[in-house]
Amino acid sequence: MAKFLYVYHGSGKMPTDEVERKAAMDAWTGWYDKLGPAVVDGGNPVGMSKTVLASGKVENNGGSNPTAGYTIVEARDIDDAVAKAKACPILMDPAFSVEIAPIIEMM
Repeated sequence: MAKFLYVYHGSGKMPTDEVERKAAMDAWTGWYDKLGPAVVDGGNPVGMSKTVLASGKVENNGGSNPTAGYTIVEARDIDDAVAKAKACPILMDPAFSVEIAPIIEMM
């Protein structure tokens, strides 16, 4: 099995209301439970980033496509990884997307 990086993109906000936060966590836990041992690293949300461009310019607030978090999964191939990502709870918010990339083992 190959490993794939899911990078969550979007500019949505984390729920601040306790009920909404619990519902979001329950959705993630349910999705991870369905993926089972395919989840290598459940990942985490990330804070606001800065992007350094080749020119040396720095974009604040995540640039044009801010990263919201990541997960690492195992899948047969990229199509299998894409199929697994389609049920990701982050996609319930149209402001978010999931980028999927194979992890290339170098060492």
